[in-house]
Amino acid sequence: SILGAAPADPAAPVIEVHPLPGVMDPAAQTVRNAIRELTGLDSVEVSTGARYDFEGLTQDQARALADRLLANPVVQAVHTSPWMPRDFPRGHSYTLKVAHVAIRGLSDAALEKLSRDAHLFLSLDEMKAVQAEYDRRGRDPTDIELESLAQTWSEHCVHKTLKSTIRLTGDLKNDTLQWHGRPGHTVHPDGSVTIHNLLKSTVAAATFELIEEGVDWTLSVFKDNAGVVAFDDDHAVCIKVETHNHPSALEPYGGAATGVGGCIRDVMGTGLGAKPIANTDVFCVAPPDCKDVPAGCLNPRRVLTQVVAGVRDYGNRMGIPTVNGAVYFDERYIGNPLVYCGCVGVMPIDRIKGAARAGDLIVALGGRTGRDGIHGATFSSAELTDTHADEFAHAVQIGNAIEEKRLLDAILRARDEREQPLYSAITDCGAGGFSSAVGEMGAELGAEVHLERAPLKYDGLSYTEIWISEAQERMVLAVPEANLGALQRICDEESVELCVLGRYGTPGAELVLHYHGAEVGRLSMHFLHEGIP
Repeated sequence: SILGAAPADPAAPVIEVHPLPGVMDPAAQTVRNAIRELTGLDSVEVSTGARYDFEGLTQDQARALADRLLANPVVQAVHTSPWMPRDFPRGHSYTLKVAHVAIRGLSDAALEKLSRDAHLFLSLDEMKAVQAEYDRRGRDPTDIELESLAQTWSEHCVHKTLKSTIRLTGDLKNDTLQWHGRPGHTVHPDGSVTIHNLLKSTVAAATFELIEEGVDWTLSVFKDNAGVVAFDDDHAVCIKVETHNHPSALEPYGGAATGVGGCIRDVMGTGLGAKPIANTDVFCVAPPDCKDVPAGCLNPRRVLTQVVAGVRDYGNRMGIPTVNGAVYFDERYIGNPLVYCGCVGVMPIDRIKGAARAGDLIVALGGRTGRDGIHGATFSSAELTDTHADEFAHAVQIGNAIEEKRLLDAILRARDEREQPLYSAITDCGAGGFSSAVGEMGAELGAEVHLERAPLKYDGLSYTEIWISEAQERMVLAVPEANLGALQRICDEESVELCVLGRYGTPGAELVLHYHGAEVGRLSMHFLHEGIP
């Protein structure tokens, strides 16, 4: 049945806009959950859409208007008549076939082609390091091993550019005095300046100077998902800001919403968990009246309107106000807007540090896993082109703030219900999904993961897709086995899904990945985190 749709005037053009199959539909999920709770029926499917009735336009004019202003083809479909889905996407069965990627013996040109074609976006030196590792091991990598390396070594996760050494040349004679004696800087006789570790020597320099001076209020900085500073004797303030540019260039509303949602989860996943209390944003976009919009780019007026709405809606639905914001206009942002989101949280001062322990269970909480966000980490490390909307539509995500609110409530209860939290460590499934979360938390211990245990949005995901999906609203915890029952009770009461993916701690600190009893990946944690050239 269709609810909320009045009969259409036969003479008036009608346009309906619906999410594409497989795209997150938060309103539909909320309605579906409500129906299930009221009726007990589990086989309920819901889809939502928007209908537009036009007067004074032809059908072709209405369609052109919808394509230009009302829908984004990356995540939405346009229908020119009242539409009701005949079926709902349920995926398809997946037959296990462990795939190996031939890398040994490849030439430099072939390595570069593999990196691009497989959307790894690793440099030639990085591909040669992977090749050398598997030459040493005497076999080719499986697809899941190669994807894990690409995610862990991505620009998004490692910040290679910001941590690199750069040399400034040109007419710097009037500026070189400011570089003399500054830590991390070398002034050469020709007047050029080398900056060693751009991040540490510029962006983070003021913070490190304060630490060297002995200030006692920088409690945890440049270590965790977010920075932590002291507020008073009992509480700390947790702050995270982050850009979400590439996704917002393709789908501004979803990109901005998931951008601020990711900052919220970073605050939730810092130490043993902070409570988000405020959001902030800065948007840099092209002028709204820009007439010359290149192919593959969205109109800047639409970009600005939707990024504002994305941050606003996600925060409001979680009860988190947006307390600050700014907008900057420049034509150079026409192809790739700068969408800068942030979140501020508060936490008990004795909860600022956590660490997984050998034997802890790997527990995933929150949303289910789908194909949304796959290759998000590597995609955001690439140069944005006019083909990205087609090539990386799967990297675009739509957030569900209601799901994240339930997840937040469950985590705060698990943190505070007893004298000590029910978990040893917590982090979010950010860029790289389970790959980054489990890989980072188990970096010193190793981890064994059973991928078939992850709850899925639909059938048909391969073991690699489950591992690297960046589906939103998910957190990973390290939980002592004795606390699992208490955590499950809290999650049941808060309507949060829980699954046990595996356990931390393996001989030799290896990452071992299984799917229905088959070993699909085995990586040295040392090479995964320290092998990047």
